[in-house]
Amino acid sequence: MSKQSKRIEALLYHAKPTPGKIKVVPSKKYASQRDLSLAYSPGVAEPCLEIEKDINNVYKYTAKGNLVAVISNGTAVLGLGNIGPEASKPVMEGKGLLFKIFADIDVFDIEVNTENVDEFIETVKNIAPTFGGINLEDIKAPEAFEIERRLKEELDIPVMHDDQHGTAIISAAALLNALELAEKKIEEVKIVVSGAGAAAISCTRLYKAFGAKSENIVMLDSKGVIRKDRDNLTSQKEEFATDRKIDTLEEAMKDTDVFIGLSMADVVSPEMLKSMSANPIVFAMANPNPEINYDLAIDTREDIIMATGRSDHPNQVNNVLGFPFIFRGALDVRATKINEEMKMAAVKALSRLAKEPVPEQVNLAYNETRLTFGKDYIIPKPFDPRLIVEVPPAVAKAAMESGVAKEPIEDWDRYKNALLERLGSDNKLVRQLLGRARTNPKRVVFAEADQLDVLKAAQIVYEEGVAEPVLLGRKDTIIELMSEIDFDADIEIIDPKSDDETERKNQYAKAYWEKRKRQGVTLYSAQKIMRERNYYAAMMVNVGDADALVTGYSRSYPSVVKPMLELIGMADKASRIATTNVMMTQRGPMFLSDTAINIDPDAKDLARIARMTSRVARMFGIEPVTAMISYSNFGSSENPRARKVQEAVSILHKAYPDMVVDGELQTDFALNA
Repeated sequence: MSKQSKRIEALLYHAKPTPGKIKVVPSKKYASQRDLSLAYSPGVAEPCLEIEKDINNVYKYTAKGNLVAVISNGTAVLGLGNIGPEASKPVMEGKGLLFKIFADIDVFDIEVNTENVDEFIETVKNIAPTFGGINLEDIKAPEAFEIERRLKEELDIPVMHDDQHGTAIISAAALLNALELAEKKIEEVKIVVSGAGAAAISCTRLYKAFGAKSENIVMLDSKGVIRKDRDNLTSQKEEFATDRKIDTLEEAMKDTDVFIGLSMADVVSPEMLKSMSANPIVFAMANPNPEINYDLAIDTREDIIMATGRSDHPNQVNNVLGFPFIFRGALDVRATKINEEMKMAAVKALSRLAKEPVPEQVNLAYNETRLTFGKDYIIPKPFDPRLIVEVPPAVAKAAMESGVAKEPIEDWDRYKNALLERLGSDNKLVRQLLGRARTNPKRVVFAEADQLDVLKAAQIVYEEGVAEPVLLGRKDTIIELMSEIDFDADIEIIDPKSDDETERKNQYAKAYWEKRKRQGVTLYSAQKIMRERNYYAAMMVNVGDADALVTGYSRSYPSVVKPMLELIGMADKASRIATTNVMMTQRGPMFLSDTAINIDPDAKDLARIARMTSRVARMFGIEPVTAMISYSNFGSSENPRARKVQEAVSILHKAYPDMVVDGELQTDFALNA
């Protein structure tokens, strides 16, 4: 896809069907006049009066306790610079989206039209009563330091500048684990920090909190090494100025143990890496391109332990591992601030989690046989479901122990269960599957690629690296449509009716004839059938020329299932074919079977279908709870159709005592269980 096409796609994503990425959704019923009179006048007066009596009741009767403001003036937007408040709004909305999907925190994004520090602070202070916490975002240094410092002093809700502390917390967790693997002590290692912005300053301060020594740290900005004899240093840079007589990154890198990159691409050369000490630790976190290319770095030093800011390499230093969960813990104890103890607790929780056995769900999501603590796994993965029950409790405990928690937690097991319920799971399965697919792309045949929507889907699959598409259909039409949507990739296009495919088509026809000749299929009829795209695509999968196929866009379900059954067939141990639909809901994915194949299955078949569906759910890393649906509840009807479902449940209970299944149940009972 060209740069122009990507630009158009991004603009359409933000503009359609509704402008923006977030919206306000009512959390209470509003269908009747009674509901509305409770939500607003006159009923709303009662909570107002209770809050007037005791201001702390605002947390009891309003959304304040789960509402964070993402506030910016747009002066330091990543990769874009000072673009102003309005232009920064899409970024702030995106931050709100991440808060919601990772920690179930609601967000209002606030864009402030001033670069004056005092005006900015007064604006935030005046709107602070609305919020349970303040996330400062994309504010340029050195103003960001002053803004955060004063707001933390003057407000009694948690305030954090994520650009500073998010990277610091995640990289500190990675650094502790990397040092453990390298068998080095943080008090002794030499550290070079390339970059002197807000994130670099905050990272280095946090490393010092864990024991790094000032005399072992060299920091560089765009002018070179920050030395004590340099003029016009900010107070933040003075804090890390060295008295060593060196000026360049090349000089600083000699014999150093740790490199922290928060600057720009390609500033580190292979020669610099070679000059570092044994088992060097390199965190090249510039985005989108790191200070040294990952492959070049690991080719240069076999003993390197490396992290970047990119998701396509091991050890991604990603702020999403931090800010949602830190605010979650802070909000849940009504912390008055996010202090050093809370940040250090988050670091330790992340560090500890990386060393624990990884759930199979995470291995599946990232297509790993077994993720284990080591050079390629020093920090948890962003979609690790344990993050929500590990980091917030650690932060909450630190808030309580350091005296900044107004609402201490007493029942930690109950709290962790509540956190699990908060975990947004409506699209988690899709994210996990996409991540898994990217690590091992398969050949996927799109049997109706001359349909525009199908071709667009193939384009997305290709450009996101999810699979290697093979396009079936009328070649001229496909090429014309590809030109229209700017899909200029070199992708295999197959027209089963084309003379160019005669040789392969004859091979497929012969294979089909061999498979079906005892069912009345002649070689001539097999050759004719192979001109039909669904048979052709199914045969590609059958002989191993493709791994999967997508079809059914413009044809009926029975007509597309028939070739699959004839050519691909059932798994060796399977005795029944069934259709499973996956419905994505806010409660998580629901697997519905059988929705299309078996018209009137008996009890044994129902049991088989339920068992197969539970296997499908487990294949996706989900532990299933199965409801067997009927129009009656637990024997309320003696009709044979209902009794059949009861019998299927009995079969499952006896044959598979470990399977969580019950029934027969009406649908509303099952969904409300």
